[in-house]
Amino acid sequence: MDLGKVFRALADDSRRQVVAELAADTEDRERACGSFDLPVKKAARTHHFRVLREAGMIMQRDHGNGSAVSLPRQDIERHLPGLLQLLSEELKSGSATGRTGNTAAG
Repeated sequence: MDLGKVFRALADDSRRQVVAELAADTEDRERACGSFDLPVKKAARTHHFRVLREAGMIMQRDHGNGSAVSLPRQDIERHLPGLLQLLSEELKSGSATGRTGNTAAG
């Protein structure tokens, strides 16, 4: 994993929220891309998933007229131990949803 790509991907609140929600699911279920409550339009959503995919933070599978994502938990834990726990804790505290006002250009 390229740390620069990972940190740039996670610098954006919407992308961090996606990874945090996936990390919070201990059963590692695949989720439809449209199931995330992101405050962005479809084009921006597509961009965010591409950035996460290229950083190795999600795996994406296209099906029909939609797509689904899952978390490569073992790879992330091997390269960045503890990161998913931090993101899960941030989600629980409410700061991964962009409510803190800390947005970064992505």
